[in-house]
Order: sequence, then C-alpha cells, then structure tokens
Amino acid sequence: MGIIINQSAKNLITTYVGFGIGAINTLFLYTNFLEQEYYGLVSFLLSAANLIWPLMAFGVHNTLVKFYSAYKTEPERDQFLTLMLFLPLGIALVLGLIGFLTYDLILSYFSNGNELVKPYVWLIFVIAVATAYFEVFFSWSKVNYQSVFGNFMKEVFHRICVSLLLLSVYFEWLSVEDFIYGVTLVFVFRAVAMKLYAFKLYMPKLNFQLPANKSSVLKYSALILIAGSVAMVLLDLDKVMIERFLPIENVAIYGIAVYIASVIAVPSRAMHQITYPMTATLLNNKDRKGLNELYEKSSINLLIISGFIFLLIITNVRQLYELIPDEYQISFSIVVLISCVKLYDNLLGNNNAILFNSDYYRLVLAIGVFLAVLAFVLNILFIPEFGIFGAALATFLAFAAYNTSKIFIVGKKFKIYPFTAKTLYGLIIILVFSMVFYFWDFAFHPVVNIILKSVILGVLYLPVIFYLKLSKDINLLIQNFLKLKR
Repeated sequence: MGIIINQSAKNLITTYVGFGIGAINTLFLYTNFLEQEYYGLVSFLLSAANLIWPLMAFGVHNTLVKFYSAYKTEPERDQFLTLMLFLPLGIALVLGLIGFLTYDLILSYFSNGNELVKPYVWLIFVIAVATAYFEVFFSWSKVNYQSVFGNFMKEVFHRICVSLLLLSVYFEWLSVEDFIYGVTLVFVFRAVAMKLYAFKLYMPKLNFQLPANKSSVLKYSALILIAGSVAMVLLDLDKVMIERFLPIENVAIYGIAVYIASVIAVPSRAMHQITYPMTATLLNNKDRKGLNELYEKSSINLLIISGFIFLLIITNVRQLYELIPDEYQISFSIVVLISCVKLYDNLLGNNNAILFNSDYYRLVLAIGVFLAVLAFVLNILFIPEFGIFGAALATFLAFAAYNTSKIFIVGKKFKIYPFTAKTLYGLIIILVFSMVFYFWDFAFHPVVNIILKSVILGVLYLPVIFYLKLSKDINLLIQNFLKLKR
C-alpha cells in the first residue's frame, strides 16, 4: 500500500485544494457574480456534457487501464495506444455529424421554456470532446503510475480558471456570454495540457496495425462505454431532468447541494487514481489474496476519511447555508440524501476497479442500464410531484440499488467482501457523532460555529478511530504525524 498511500495523499491534498476553490466558486462567486438563471445555465451545460462524454470516449479511458499492463513489448503497446488515440476521434466525428444534421431538432427541445440554453447548446459537444480526451490522457498517465499532475489538472486547474473568469465578470472585463465561452476554452486547454504530459511519459510510435487481442479490446470498450455512461447518467441525470421540468435556476440551487455533498467523494477520487491500475495488475496476475486485502483496506480507509467529511457536512450545513443568498436555500433532507449516496460510494472501496477490470463487467452493465432507466422514470415521477427533493430521492434510490448490486456481484464471483467487523464499528461511530453534533449549536457567527464545531469533531473523532484501531494505514499516518510534531 506504500505507493497507494504516497500518491493518494498527494492526490487527496490536490483534490481538496480543488474542492476548496470550487466551494468558493459554487457558494460565493457564482451566487454573487452571476444571475441565478445564468448560473443554472452553466450547471446545465456542464451536466449535459458529463452525460455524453463517456459515449465519445468509447470506454477508452477504462480500456487503457485494463489492458495496458498485459502488453509486454514496445511494438505491442504502440499498436494498442494508437488504437486508443484514434477510437474516440472516430466516435466524436460520427456524433458531431449526427448533431449537425439534427441541430434544429435539438434546439426545438428547448422551445417550450428555458430559451436561454439555445445559443449555447453546441458548447455541450465541445466540452464533452475535450473532457473525453482529457480522461483518455489521464488514464495514459495513470498506467505509468503518475497520477498527481492529472489529478491537479482535473481538480484544481479548471476551478482556478473559473475563479479568474468570474472575477473578470465582476470587474466587467468580460460579459456573461464571454464567461460561458471562456469556461469552454478552459476545458479544451486542459485536454491539450494533459496530452502533452501523457506523451512526455510515453510517446508512442504510431502503428495502425491492430493489436492481437483487438476483438477483446473493442468488445470491452463497447461494453464499458455503456457501463461508464450509466455511471454518468446516474450522477448527472437529475440536474438535466430538473431543467426539463422546472425553471433553469433550480439547476443551480440543486447543484449547490450536490457540490456540498460531493466533497465526501474526494478521498475516493484521490485513492482511485492509483488503486484502479493496481487492481487491474492484481487481476491480470490472478493475485486473489492481494485483491481481497486491497478491497478491505480501501473500503475501511475510505469509510473513516469520508465518514469524517460526512460528519462535517451534516453537522454544519445549516450554518453554511446562512452564508449564501436566500434564493439558494435548500432543504436539509436533500443534502442528507445526496451525502448518504456519496458515503455509500466510498464504502465500496475499489469495487468499481474490480468489476470494470474483470470479466464480470457485463453483469454490471446489464444491471446499470436497468437502474439508469429506473432513475429516469423516478425523476419523471418525482420531480413534478416533489420538485428538486424528488430529484434527490430518485438519485438516492437508484444509487442505493446500483451499489448494493455491485457488492453482491463481487461477493458472488470473487468470494470477497469489503466489509469486516470494523466497518460496523465505523458506521456506528459516524451515526453517534451525527446525532450528537447536529443538535449542538453555538450562538456565534456561522463561520465561527463551523470552525469551532469542526475542530471539536476532529479532536474527538480521530482519537476514537485511533484507539479502536479500525485502520492500520490511518493509524500509521497518525503515528508518523505525531513523530514529526515532536
């Protein structure tokens, strides 16, 4: 776990810096520098792009990780990487042609409301292509066990650029329209920078001869494309559906709650940058013992870390909403539902890496497609009836079913589970701390309340985790930190 802890720690710091900048953007700059409907417009464009970029990537970012370590010679790798480079381009060209021929039909979708979206619909395609190739080149760096730069570009770079663009709007150096085009250019530049870094790590010699196992590669890419699309549908469908049934400013309101809860996912995102290729290697080497150990360790480590973040959010969310404009206020229950989704995701450990790098991804695919359809139906039923709470409820139910099915599949096929007795102890600790600190408030300014409660939580939570020895890795980190302080 040494390389995991090392790079995961760097990725964790980078990701939290990015999320900190993103929090400033989401909670303060967007809400004060853009009109509510334009904030909703930006949220919608990015969510729509997130729905379609996996289709353009054609699963290449996952295929790279699964098959790269299986190629032992440089010519074989060049054949494989050449295919991975040009496959998304072919898909993007086909989809671009389809979009061009049906552009009027697409625009008509927005004719019955939210006309603000129509002039910018084409930007969804540009952002999606840029994101798809960014993910491809990010995976290129991950298979070389170099994830820190890519994680910085993914989590920090574009958020800094958005901050600068928002400040430019505030000082009237840019119009709101210029801002939207500027955000698009940031995603394009990010993809180019990631490409240069990936080629620096390994510059392939173009070889258009297909690799020997081309049928397996293409079949996996096609199926993992659908599986990846399912994951993105479950993640961003709610915001796109809100735009269909409610005024577009509701996308921004709901997006703030989702962003707050998404901080819980940061440890998982940081750790997965390195556990994903390691899981692929363990599977390729048929190291079942090492796989089981990684599964359990990644689950309990993520539960402890993300559980603490869950506590910080649940116990401080009321004070946090006091700091943003009243028109963005949202029900506490929505934040709780989305936060529980993110906590459950972390509890799975490296489950996704096991499934998507094994021969059982087809099962996940079939179940995922069903649950994506279920999420679509639930959103149609719940949003008109319950508003944005309906979107949160639909997301919660769909993800709960999806994650449970993935745990069952890994358990059934590999005879391993991420849970131990320590998992139960961790959940009980999180529940007890939530009940105690949610109702414990101070009569100070919201910022003071958040800082004070967070410090007290940390002072009590970490010693309990350390004393119960729930995670050897986390205990070792704490011990090393205490030694440095002496």
